[in-house]
Amino acid sequence: MHIKNKKLKMQLNYQELGFRCGLEIHQQIGNYKLFCRCPSIKVESPPDYQIKRRLRAVMGETGEIDIAAIFETDKNKYFIYEGHRANTCLVELDETPPYLINGEALEIVIRVALLLNAKIVDEVQVMRKTVVDGSNTTGFQRTALVALDGYVETSQGKIKISTICLEEEAAQKVEETKEYVKYNIDRLGIPLIEIATDASIQEPEHAKEVAGHIGMILRSVEGIKRGIGTIRQDVNISIKGGARTEIKGFQELRNIPNVIDYEIDRQLKSINEGRKLNPEVRKAEQDLTTSFLRPIPGAARMYVETDLLPIKIEKKYIEKLMKELPKLLIHKIDEFEKKYKIPKDLAKELIENENFELFVKKFNKIESLTIANILINIPKEIKTRFNLDSSKLKEQDFEEVLGYLNGSKIAKEAVIDLFVKKLKNEKIDLNQFEAVTEEQLEKEIKKMIEEKPGLNSSAYMGLAMAKYRGKIDGKKVMEIVKKYS
Repeated sequence: MHIKNKKLKMQLNYQELGFRCGLEIHQQIGNYKLFCRCPSIKVESPPDYQIKRRLRAVMGETGEIDIAAIFETDKNKYFIYEGHRANTCLVELDETPPYLINGEALEIVIRVALLLNAKIVDEVQVMRKTVVDGSNTTGFQRTALVALDGYVETSQGKIKISTICLEEEAAQKVEETKEYVKYNIDRLGIPLIEIATDASIQEPEHAKEVAGHIGMILRSVEGIKRGIGTIRQDVNISIKGGARTEIKGFQELRNIPNVIDYEIDRQLKSINEGRKLNPEVRKAEQDLTTSFLRPIPGAARMYVETDLLPIKIEKKYIEKLMKELPKLLIHKIDEFEKKYKIPKDLAKELIENENFELFVKKFNKIESLTIANILINIPKEIKTRFNLDSSKLKEQDFEEVLGYLNGSKIAKEAVIDLFVKKLKNEKIDLNQFEAVTEEQLEKEIKKMIEEKPGLNSSAYMGLAMAKYRGKIDGKKVMEIVKKYS
């Protein structure tokens, strides 16, 4: 049973449950791929080529084949890879050896690691991690340990950062059947920083806090990618009598607590029924449940990358980077307030919002304050006025509505109505919200005042707003009313 109400959640004693939880944060970085010079860009046109391939598992350094690799091999599927010449080359297709590691990406990872109070290794050695689900054309993922033993301060104490790695992003799955899996390899090879915490997170809301804090640190560093799909969070959890479960695929922080509670429910139910639980990887579904993906891989999947030499990290280089570390976003609230001309309280809420600055840049015809209110205040108003769960609004919803506003297809007064329709799954007809021109509005208000003389300004404004709900700007209405009344 999925825990849906807060009262039931409050009854759980996570300490008594033997709750253990850690995070793995994966964030795309840099402008070029990790082991070639192809740009890290997305191409929307149809693919230029397609290849077909089968993969097989190999032994790791322990002399054994990893359990997760055996599981994927037993599916006996072949793989289809589609790509574009603009952002892929023979490296992605595993037809030529990798180039030297992307120095820009390595430096970004080191900067992040220093902000996470971690110790940088003196030599970076690239390893191969067996992956035969088809997401890597090579049958392995290249990964390199960059730093160890960091930490972040939280409201519930210090959380240790166990490892910080630099690795290559996987291909994107686009189709799966019983016989094959199809991937787009545009994303394959994009540099990825992996940040893994220890298992000392106290409870589900704490996991969300830790993920948010690490995300804030990442966004404080230049070269970190922004937008949908550039960051993913995996959660590792276990309870007494259960088994370690890795839950993959979180795109939004707000979902972390609910999915963790669902997984605790699932394990408790199995324990109570006397069923044995095995360590496994599960997928976070959109309805906040989880589904089985594969067994948890182990040490048998790792072996040395023989095509790349180790990279020495000099002490002087680290000292130089230490002097150049950026301010954390959380320390830049005053600057944020002045830059975007928004109140301090709003700046505090927006400083860790992943989309605000992205939207301000993309939708440059909308005032920063308007975008800030749409992201922060309008969802609160929807929850209060309409008793709807505004947390269900997705990034794509905000981007779509802001696009309408930026293109003058709607007035800003229509934003709340559009969001309400989205939350109610109602069809949106933009014709209902088409903004009234200033000339039309002035003509109508002038006519209204002539037909109903003697009313005060607020009355005229109320009449106009009622007639053109969601189509006109209240500020502009008052300006015109004052002009003629």
